[in-house]
Amino acid sequence: MVDVHDPGNADDAPAMRQFHKKIWKSYFDAVATGQKTFELRLADWDCAPGDILILDEVDDATKAPTGRSIRKTVGFVAKTKTLNFFTPEDVERYGYQIISLLDETD
Repeated sequence: MVDVHDPGNADDAPAMRQFHKKIWKSYFDAVATGQKTFELRLADWDCAPGDILILDEVDDATKAPTGRSIRKTVGFVAKTKTLNFFTPEDVERYGYQIISLLDETD
């Protein structure tokens, strides 16, 4: 089972929150250009659709802040701790893929 927040359920909709998270420069650039439309994060904090994620760029080598940041609205959120679509052996062998879904272009 995947733990999914249902934005259509008013009782399940918390107030919008803002979170700052660090992001390496190589990923920051891909987010800024629109090439990277997803974010993989450890689920040690809780976010929901409509929240604002502020990504603060850090240098890949030094991990020092660069001063650049970008604001993004959280869309779909799925948590995988209870995901049981695959056997533990397959997960160990292959791992997971995170796939960005974009509109088809002509």
